[in-house]
Amino acid sequence: MTSSSGASRRQVLAVAAAAATAPLIAAAPARAAGSKDPKTAKGPKTWDLTVLGTSDTHGNVYNWDYYRDAEYDDSKHNDVGVAKLATLVNQIRAERAGRATLVLDAGDTIQGTPLATYYAKQEPITSTGETHPMANAMNILKYDAVTLGNHEFNYGLPLLAKWIGQLGFPALAANAVNAATGKPAYLPYVIKEVRLGGHGAPKLKVGILGLTNPGVAIWDKGNVEGKLVFADMVETAARWVPVMRARGADLVIVSAHGGDSGTSSYGPELPNENPCAMIAEQVPGIDAILFGHAHNEVVEKFVTNARTGAQVLLSEPSKWGQRLTRMDFTLSRERGCWKVVSKHATMLNTNTVVEDPAVLAAVRGQHTKTVSYVNTVVARSIVELSAAESRYRDTPILDFINHVQTEVVTAALAGTEHAALPVLSIAAPFSRTAVFPAGDVRIRDVAGLYVYDNTLEAVVLTGAEVRAYLEYSAKYFTTLAVGAPVDPATISDPAVPDYNYDVFSGLDYDIDVSRPVGQRITRLALPGTGAPVADDARFVVAVNNYRRSGGGNFPGIVKPQVYNAQQEIRQLLIDWAQERGTIDPADFFVPNWRLVREGAPVF
Repeated sequence: MTSSSGASRRQVLAVAAAAATAPLIAAAPARAAGSKDPKTAKGPKTWDLTVLGTSDTHGNVYNWDYYRDAEYDDSKHNDVGVAKLATLVNQIRAERAGRATLVLDAGDTIQGTPLATYYAKQEPITSTGETHPMANAMNILKYDAVTLGNHEFNYGLPLLAKWIGQLGFPALAANAVNAATGKPAYLPYVIKEVRLGGHGAPKLKVGILGLTNPGVAIWDKGNVEGKLVFADMVETAARWVPVMRARGADLVIVSAHGGDSGTSSYGPELPNENPCAMIAEQVPGIDAILFGHAHNEVVEKFVTNARTGAQVLLSEPSKWGQRLTRMDFTLSRERGCWKVVSKHATMLNTNTVVEDPAVLAAVRGQHTKTVSYVNTVVARSIVELSAAESRYRDTPILDFINHVQTEVVTAALAGTEHAALPVLSIAAPFSRTAVFPAGDVRIRDVAGLYVYDNTLEAVVLTGAEVRAYLEYSAKYFTTLAVGAPVDPATISDPAVPDYNYDVFSGLDYDIDVSRPVGQRITRLALPGTGAPVADDARFVVAVNNYRRSGGGNFPGIVKPQVYNAQQEIRQLLIDWAQERGTIDPADFFVPNWRLVREGAPVF
């Protein structure tokens, strides 16, 4: 494993070189023989290269579910974690016996599990100097490069810089630009040189371009505003691919943290969130794209470049370390130039292997400490509270979130010009499996309910803006005619994720799912009186920073805050439970919304 200080010095030099637009050419160890013996081959001689890809590991090292305090398992019996990925990678490296093999990651690495959160919040690596568990794990695996995902920016630029300095390989993000200088803030690309054969055999230069997601400008505005600008991924690829080719790259691979749908979860004010198919189609000179962000499993996809007619290979390896992309390239050398003869991709499932013991050992102490922390009892619940129905039925467990958010904002605004305004609160059903058991409630139970590292903010909305917001949220549901059967499993539009459906507390309202999108809020009333909410009424609305910054493209919510103490919502929930010692729905559950069809409740 490379020392933190050594990795940090290399990264500083690399970023400085990138800022001067001078590429880094990193020599890789010679990796031995081509796929055919030149003395016996009868056709044009060919060599092969394998590129392995991971993405969206999200802080998973062990095959462990910290929220259940048990081995990870889901309905499809997937496994998770870098330790599983390492076993597959090591098997392929051994199988290839010295032939060239590169390993890349397409981002979203240091956020997503209590393990990652612990070393960003409870014992941040910026304070302790300890090596981040994802650096410990990935350094054992010996990646060749990692792309920065949007979640890399969640904990601020100092922690991100510390993590990058702990890596024994480059971190790439060509379209993250220093706002003051206009130059790359991180290394744009790396060129890895590999030998395709024994001593004296020709070498291949593989260019790897990293692209992060422009949505960072919205989702982590508080961390990056005025410091970083995030350029369009397509335009950035068009800028850097010719530079890489001019600097000798024989093969160009883009490692991009963006999906391939061509759509965005936000409005047109930012570059496209998921443009990887567009990059393949519009930018000449790219051989393959490893992509992530959307958490989809895309084994092998070919996109034709509109200018050259070349087929660009794309692959996305799901999420959390459940899958490993394998891209195989066959190459020939003609008149001193490399030519790709064929390329294809396959997908490996990590549930077919055991965890790599070296990775487990490297993170064991941190994993054990995290498990101990999340099992700390914070309160006792009078009854079991489940989130299983929170998407389509008003439930106490979601009201728990809204109640705490309302209390915090109300107390903070006491004595201010907004103190007289009613306080509403917004929460989303992040988890379908979260449960507060009857009896002891632990930190992992609260973390399982609120799985994101969001902070609490508040803005002022009018009655008309609240209605527009609710109408937008209600597009989550499929249209169900009166009398049509209702199945909770299919009641929502699969194109709208659960985290983009919000419920309000503080007002009473009906969502008529038999009506068209945009015409579904048939009742919006003040609690107690039942009086309709006036368009010009004013409310303080407690909301998380992701939504208030524009995440999900909800209308009217992107406006100046009247409250922003940078308090993490998950911790506020934990603190509330610890202070009271008892979680009783009678203290916070107020049924205030329902699904209806022509006024009749759906459930």
